[in-house]
Amino acid sequence: MAYLQPVSVLVVNHNAGLLLIQCVRAALQQAQSVIVIDNASTDFSIEELRHCFPEETRLQIITNKKNSGFAAGCNIGIAASTHAYTLFLNPDCILGEGSIQRMMETIESDPYIGMVGGYLVNPDGSEQGGGRRAIPTPWRAFVRAFSLYHLEKYAPRLFFDFHLDKQPLPQIPTEVEAISGALMLVRRKAIDDVGLWDEGYFLHCEDLDWCMRFKQKNWKILFVPDASVTHFQGTCSHSRPFFVAWHKHKGMLRFYRKFFHQQYPGALMVLVASGVWLRFAATVMVYILRKVTR
Repeated sequence: MAYLQPVSVLVVNHNAGLLLIQCVRAALQQAQSVIVIDNASTDFSIEELRHCFPEETRLQIITNKKNSGFAAGCNIGIAASTHAYTLFLNPDCILGEGSIQRMMETIESDPYIGMVGGYLVNPDGSEQGGGRRAIPTPWRAFVRAFSLYHLEKYAPRLFFDFHLDKQPLPQIPTEVEAISGALMLVRRKAIDDVGLWDEGYFLHCEDLDWCMRFKQKNWKILFVPDASVTHFQGTCSHSRPFFVAWHKHKGMLRFYRKFFHQQYPGALMVLVASGVWLRFAATVMVYILRKVTR
């Protein structure tokens, strides 16, 4: 068996199906501990997990009677973990060979690095948006929503796109403002300093919230380009698009109010809130039209 990294892998599951098995199998090949926190799944994923790993002592399964959200599930996992490093991993993510080792090498290279993320790729091998990004301030979100980032070549500071996957892939670990909650290797000492995930978010934006708080406490966040992880994005949310869209936009508003209400005039924040809910309405209409045309 290959050397197992001294890491607790935390997987918050909700109806991930057979992908959960692949996720856990790959994690067990690289980490000393895997903890699955199940948020009241109604599919067969936990039963299949127990069937596939009946005597695996490095696997712990915690089942919740209700779905309290991703952040709450992560916090339950933190309380159960014992290692100095914790990897938060989505159940629809499959770790590439040696990916935890590369992330560990990076985070241990500097005691001021609080978290690192890897190279999130789609099943076709293309880079996925969100794995490396800047903080989506209200202005940056406006730029992206209205595709003004196409003007970035004329005014890069003004029309900056917070998703960095369109930029050349760096050759070495690079400091960024934010990474994806689908793949976060975090130093336990930093968690103790910054605090737990904000359970006021149910789904989406809680990772951005944590990144903001890590930066406020002067912890570095790095992106590791040679730690590859395949992300089958949306596996757990396809069956409930309206539910997911609602919580995504609600999370966006919480994020903006929490971190930017003092920086932006009240009237502008009203416009931001209006824009968020208009975006939600447009998303719902697109879903409905797609369903009708099918």
